[in-house]
Amino acid sequence: MGQITHALLDLHGPVIYGVVAALVFAEAALFFGFVFPGETAIVVAGVLASQHRVSLPILLVIIVLSAVIGDSVGYEIGRRYGDRLLGMKALHKHRPKVEKAHGLLRRRGAFAVFIGRYTALLRALMPALAGSAKMPYGRFLAFNALGGATWGIGFTVGGFLAGTAFEQVAQWAGRVLAIAVGAVVVVAFVVWSVRRKRRENAVGEEESPSADEPKPVPDLGP
Repeated sequence: MGQITHALLDLHGPVIYGVVAALVFAEAALFFGFVFPGETAIVVAGVLASQHRVSLPILLVIIVLSAVIGDSVGYEIGRRYGDRLLGMKALHKHRPKVEKAHGLLRRRGAFAVFIGRYTALLRALMPALAGSAKMPYGRFLAFNALGGATWGIGFTVGGFLAGTAFEQVAQWAGRVLAIAVGAVVVVAFVVWSVRRKRRENAVGEEESPSADEPKPVPDLGP
């Protein structure tokens, strides 16, 4: 996951749109969410938008469309191959979570599609489970679009604001550091001046005769 994140941060220009769209689409359509949560990709994309590498409005449209279309593909896969899909070996270790997702779908119906958008594993599974349960596509699409829009816009804008705040904090920290360095220089100069003055006064006192010492008596002769 870290390697993919670093790879995203190194991208520039239109390539960012394509890579982010592919990751968000593949999360549910190809069950890529088991490997790399799509929200990580869109948060990083938001940070890149704060650096003016991509347009935030265009990025938001692409992310929302990719999420909705990817989930629709996942729904269709579940509708056609639901039984075989749930029997995949890759899902065996996630069986308790799959059963929990089934329970959520039975209790909440189409609203589970919206809720599932905010959990990585459910985001990858819920469209296929909804298709396997033969949920009417119109109902699925309504909650899928609502979830995709709120999730995509929320996390992307969050990444954008985080990136902007980081730049501002970095600039603010730079000014504060400059002020701190200046203050340290001034204090050091004052301390050096005070100590130098004290040394000069100490030397002067050593060279001048003390008031308690007897004054020499002039020789008046015989």
